[in-house]
Amino acid sequence: QVQLVESGGGLVQAGGSLRLSCAASGRTFSIYTMGWFRQAPGKEREFVASISWGSAIKNYADSVKDRFTISRDNAKNSVYLQMNSLKPEDTAVYYCKAVALVRYTFRDYWGQGTQVTVSS
Repeated sequence: QVQLVESGGGLVQAGGSLRLSCAASGRTFSIYTMGWFRQAPGKEREFVASISWGSAIKNYADSVKDRFTISRDNAKNSVYLQMNSLKPEDTAVYYCKAVALVRYTFRDYWGQGTQVTVSS
C-alpha cells in the first residue's frame, strides 16, 4: 500500500501562485510514477502533470504547460506542483496520484485532495 497526503491548497487571486505538496508513505520503493489530477465542480477528473520516479520524465496537460512545474524529491518521497499565473479556470480539487508496481501489477493510489480556488 502507498498512502498519499496533499497540502498547500488555498485561495489566491488570478495571476498568483501556489505550491502543492504530496508526501508518500508505505511501499514507496514500488512507486513508478507520480502526478497531479484535478476535478472542478460538475466536471470529470483531468490530468494535470506527472513525473516518473526514476528518470524524472515530466508530462503536462496543454492547459497548464508553461505555467505549472512538477518536481520530486526522492529522499522525501514527495512530489510538488508549482503553479504560477493561476487563472480562475484552475479552480478545482487537486489530487495526487501514485502508480506503484505491486506483485507485477500497476496499481493506482490517490490522496484525499486539496482545494485550490482562484478568484478573478
